[in-house]
Amino acid sequence: MAFTINKGTGHLSRLIIRRDRIRIPLWVIGICSFTFMVPIAFKELYGSQEQRDVMAQTMENPAMIAMVGPADLSNYNLGVMTAHQMLLLTAVVVGLMSVLLVTRHTRGDEENGRVEMIRSLPVRRISTLNAVLLVNASTNILLAFLVGLGLYTLNIESMNIEGSLLYGASLGATGIFFVGITAVFGQLFESSRGVTGFSITVLLIVYIVRGIGDISNEVLSWISPLGWVTKTGVYDENNWWPIVGLIGVSIILFIIANYLHAIRDLEAGILPSRPGRKSASVILQNPIGLEFRLQRTGMISWAIGMFAIGASYGSVLGDLDSFFAGNDMMKQLFTAKEGYSVTMQFVSMIMMVMAILATVPAVMAMNKLYGEEKKGRSEHLLGRAVSRTRLMGSFLIISVINGFVMLSLAAIGLWTASVSVMEEPYSLGTVYGMGLIYYPAMLVMIGVAVLLIGYRPRITSFIWLYVVYSFIVLYMGGLFQFSEWIGKLSPFGHIPQIPLEDMTWMPIIMLISIAAAVTVVGFIGYNRRDMGR
Repeated sequence: MAFTINKGTGHLSRLIIRRDRIRIPLWVIGICSFTFMVPIAFKELYGSQEQRDVMAQTMENPAMIAMVGPADLSNYNLGVMTAHQMLLLTAVVVGLMSVLLVTRHTRGDEENGRVEMIRSLPVRRISTLNAVLLVNASTNILLAFLVGLGLYTLNIESMNIEGSLLYGASLGATGIFFVGITAVFGQLFESSRGVTGFSITVLLIVYIVRGIGDISNEVLSWISPLGWVTKTGVYDENNWWPIVGLIGVSIILFIIANYLHAIRDLEAGILPSRPGRKSASVILQNPIGLEFRLQRTGMISWAIGMFAIGASYGSVLGDLDSFFAGNDMMKQLFTAKEGYSVTMQFVSMIMMVMAILATVPAVMAMNKLYGEEKKGRSEHLLGRAVSRTRLMGSFLIISVINGFVMLSLAAIGLWTASVSVMEEPYSLGTVYGMGLIYYPAMLVMIGVAVLLIGYRPRITSFIWLYVVYSFIVLYMGGLFQFSEWIGKLSPFGHIPQIPLEDMTWMPIIMLISIAAAVTVVGFIGYNRRDMGR
């Protein structure tokens, strides 16, 4: 019997790895690359201890402590700085990775009928779940080793082998913890949307609870698993006990998930679903209303997140002028123009970053069209009096509105927080205009997604490479001294950074025209191609 369990789990594990042969490496490479780039950049930006001490004074701001956690600011060397500013935020990304990967192979596969097909083969009932746990736990362990060894091989002063391995272990333990959380929710709820939604909600809650605890009550920090990550004291105290605690809790979650998986029915959840209405509302009787209902939870979550991100950046604007005054390298990167402060230039750059981030939920809303097609759900709508143009148009409208709302909330959040910390805050119109100017570039991204769905739907995921490219070349272009034409390959590189630059309408008109043309071509392709191909 033990041989049967191992055999089934091993075969299914290889199947998961085969299916995620691109997705998992992209996650791991992306996280590792960004992790390694940060300390290298910090070494250039903060070469002297005096510069790092100035940064430490800025990080004493309660808003910054709530965002990235506490640290020993009296010993703010390169290692401590890297761990303080990047470890917690990277752990959140690793947690998100685990949530998405586990949901895909648990509740997602049940919805698509794959688990039922697998169970018709000679495999144990719990083999499917154990394979998911094994692959994703192994992925996080691999990530931990790559990050730990990679940081040490950078050969940066104060980043020793123990601290580097602890940095990686903190990321891996966080990922394994959220593998367990998502696996449990995968048994409790019937839909993949519910599993993803509740898992990400837990991720946000533990982040917020940790933030509140770090600035007011340390007990709350110990309640949050992300608070345990900040208690490791990477490159300082190097405390391994929080990692042991995270792994211990994860094992308990794995056991609970296995038990619940063994006692529930296939495609059913432990928690009963809420009974639906006897008849559909008027809103649900048309494609756009139906798709809005399906994406409502995700849109609300992203809306809250974008406002919070904007508020987080806005909360630190009051201390920026003093920070820039003591950092020669930052002065070179942010040379203020006559009549504009360095803070204004920083805000302009941050609005560009948030605009790229706001593009993510907008493109996700558009790509949902192909997701529904892969699951065979689009056929039910197209079998009725619904044309392909109307169906794609419904998703496009939701995507366009989604992007506008996310961009607006990010700008409003930044302005709201900045009012309370700046002696002379910027007007809402100024901040809002600095954000909304990037909307045409976002429309181009949405248009590219439409084009891929219309002609090459199987490679729609490559739109994310374009988004990541835009972020890297525009956010870090000054640091790595990229040529100007590299930034112009992204639609965001053509947007004038107002009010620092004069408003020019020609790039805006061109971007809107390109977005419209690409979108129309995408509609033509969608109407001509075979469904499911």
